[in-house]
Amino acid sequence: MLPFPPIPHFFHTMADDHIRLYIPGPVEVSEKSYRAMSRPMIGHRSGDFAALYDSIQPRLQTLFGTTQPVFLSTSSAWGAMEASLRNLVAKKVLTCCNGAFSDKWYDVALSCGKQAEALQYEWGEPVLPADIDAKLSTGEFDAVTLIHNETSTGVMSPIGEIAAVLRKYPDVLLIVDSVSSFSATPIPMDELGIDVLLTGSQKALALPPGLALFAASEAAMERAASIPDRGYYFDFVEFRKNADKSNTPSTPCISLIYGLQSKLDDIFEEGIEARHARHSKLNAMVSDWVERNGFEHFAPEGYRSVTLVCAKNNRAIDLAAFNAILKKKHHLMINAGYGKIKGLTFRISNMGDETEETIAKMLAALDSALAELG
Repeated sequence: MLPFPPIPHFFHTMADDHIRLYIPGPVEVSEKSYRAMSRPMIGHRSGDFAALYDSIQPRLQTLFGTTQPVFLSTSSAWGAMEASLRNLVAKKVLTCCNGAFSDKWYDVALSCGKQAEALQYEWGEPVLPADIDAKLSTGEFDAVTLIHNETSTGVMSPIGEIAAVLRKYPDVLLIVDSVSSFSATPIPMDELGIDVLLTGSQKALALPPGLALFAASEAAMERAASIPDRGYYFDFVEFRKNADKSNTPSTPCISLIYGLQSKLDDIFEEGIEARHARHSKLNAMVSDWVERNGFEHFAPEGYRSVTLVCAKNNRAIDLAAFNAILKKKHHLMINAGYGKIKGLTFRISNMGDETEETIAKMLAALDSALAELG
């Protein structure tokens, strides 16, 4: 008997015209993961679900670098990002802004009725520890939000140095979005003193969108318990109560959790350090292609993502035509920039299940399309 039911027929029939994704999320999902997600439904308040939940916790805690429970939220990562503001900000939050998603986090804070100040950088610049230190020395803030790997610009800020600054201010909680860096590079939550570490399913974890994962420190849980208007769906206290019973506060996306269980098998079979090394090596392959073809990096050296490359379109190529060739003739696509730098930059992902072979084939297709553009 097969461990999973046969993969649904439509997964096979889509293969001929499937466009392989080299965008920074969602990324490609393996047939093995789809197969895992096709397992029959179970009751989400059943012993079967509790067993599923318990089976993934130890490995998730290892990936997060924490002894805290890892919470599962049926939402995008934005759910956990907004939840962090609602649960942890009592006084004022400092939002570190250096790209589209970190800029939005400031807007979300205001929409939640929180006092907020943006530590604003130009897109393409990293968040610098000294600037955070100067702001926190005023005593105005009780939380900081940081996007570790700003997906819109390909900038990865120095999380270790930033976390060291926060340790000087024990009453200020550090909230870190690792959506496009989680599992691809080390982010040891407890060692660094991160109070909330959150991610989503559709980036380096190479699963479909719809599942957010996050862990919260004891200090974060104590703060949450003191906040009267934190809501219900994303209430940290409710997540903790249900985690103690191997469950979630509301109906979970069971199929995605089956996929996560399978993906954890893959990650630990490969080995975490090997996974980190693979992402770095594949990223270097893409980076070399960018430089070899006369493009420039948008992110400064020393602050570049290991899961994607954001390149300047300094050659002023027609990115829409470029992607059209890639899709029609090579059945793949990249991203033609995001937000206010759309068209001025393009982004190529190397995260998830990619290998040297798949990245090499993708880069060969880019060469061919670039030659056709003339």
